Amino acid sequence: MQIVCGIVTISDRASAGDYKDLGGPALKEAAQQNGWQILCEAVIPDESTEIQDTVRSFSKQGCGLILTTGGTGIGPRDITPEAIRGIMRVELPGFGEIMRAESMKITPNAILSRNLAAVVDDSLVIALPGKPSGAVECLGFITGAVPHAVAVAQHQPTSC
Repeated sequence: MQIVCGIVTISDRASAGDYKDLGGPALKEAAQQNGWQILCEAVIPDESTEIQDTVRSFSKQGCGLILTTGGTGIGPRDITPEAIRGIMRVELPGFGEIMRAESMKITPNAILSRNLAAVVDDSLVIALPGKPSGAVECLGFITGAVPHAVAVAQHQPTSC
């Protein structure tokens, strides 16, 4: 099964052009290394309705996997998990648990991360850290479960 992917960078400063988005390109490279096709990309501010609208739009365009980077910390503008929870059908807590547990082996600050995965419409949405290395590392920890989760989210037959 070909996984079709969308990547959303959620950052007030990157969306305003104050600095260059590094998280999105890092995730794009990691996704392509996994053989996933990149269909949609966006850089948007930390605004709940914009996050929700972008995720829903990417799903409608055919992205079975939507990776977000940014907004998963504890800063006052970090609202990605809440925005995704507002439109999800179901949350998949194991993804966030594994990302945090494995990241704790790298940095004690990983305990502050609010990474998550959820099914929104017919897409698997994975909210990853804003730091490019953290986003790519966390994606690497859960990549093995992605194909099956995408297939189930898209109502496709699975071998399991």
